Amino acid sequence: MRTDSLFYKVFQTLPGVLFELLGKPSALAANYNFKAVELKELAKRTDGVFLPKRDGDPIYFVEVQFQKDDDFYYRLMQQVFVYLGQNRWRGDWKAVVFWAKPSLDPGIPMCYDAEVAAGKLRSLYLSEVKNTQNSIGLGLVRLVVEPETQAQQHIQQLERCARALPATQQINAIELIEQALVYKFPNRPRKELEAMFGLTEWKQTRFYQEVKAEGKAEGREEMQLEAIPRMLELGLSIEQIARSLDVDVETVRKFRNPRSRTHRA
Repeated sequence: MRTDSLFYKVFQTLPGVLFELLGKPSALAANYNFKAVELKELAKRTDGVFLPKRDGDPIYFVEVQFQKDDDFYYRLMQQVFVYLGQNRWRGDWKAVVFWAKPSLDPGIPMCYDAEVAAGKLRSLYLSEVKNTQNSIGLGLVRLVVEPETQAQQHIQQLERCARALPATQQINAIELIEQALVYKFPNRPRKELEAMFGLTEWKQTRFYQEVKAEGKAEGREEMQLEAIPRMLELGLSIEQIARSLDVDVETVRKFRNPRSRTHRA
C-alpha cells in the first residue's frame, strides 16, 4: 500500500513521532536506528523496526494499517518471533500497531493477552491523535486520516511547524507534506496540490532553492566518497580515481587501506 512508503519515510525522517504517539519524549528517538528488516523465513519486509543503540532499551516493531485484516495480529506476532529468533535477540521488545481508525481493528486475539498485559503489544488509532499543533510529525499523521475538508487547516499548521525546523529539515518536511497530500488526493496532479495548499510559493523562495541545491551537492559528494573504496579494490590508481570522480588526490589517498597498498599510486 502507498501508506507503507509514506509512513516509512515519516518514521525515517522524523523518528521522534513514534515516541510522541506513545506519549513519550520525542528525544528518545536519538537512542534508536529506524530501518525495515527482511524476514528471510517469511520472505517479507517489515513496515519498520526501531533498533536500540544502547543495551537495555527495547526494540520496537512498528506496523501501520489502513485496511481491515482479521488475520493481521497473527502475522504480526509471527514476524516478531521470527525476527527475534533469527537475530538471537536477548533484550526486551515491543510491537506497536497504528490503525487508521478503530473500526478497522479486529481486536487482539485472546492468545496474546499475556503480551498485552506485559505492555509488549499495543494498538493505537491515528484518527484519535490530538494536540498536533506543535509537532510536524503528529500533524502529518493527523493529515492522512483527517477529512479532506479540513486539510487546508492542517497544511497551515504543518507549514508553521516546518518553518521552525532547521534549514535542511525544512526541505524534508515539505517533501513529506507533498507525499501525504498525494496520498490523500490521488486523482489530482502534484503541481495542482502544491498550488492549492501554498507549497508552490514556498518552493520558489531563494531559501528553499539554495538549501535544495546544497542537499543535492552533499548527496553527490557522499556518493563519490562511497565509490572510492570499491574503485581501489578494482585496482585503479589514485590518480585515475581522482580524475574519474573529479576529486583531489589527497581525498582518495585517505581511503587507501592495507589491501590497496600494492595498487600503483
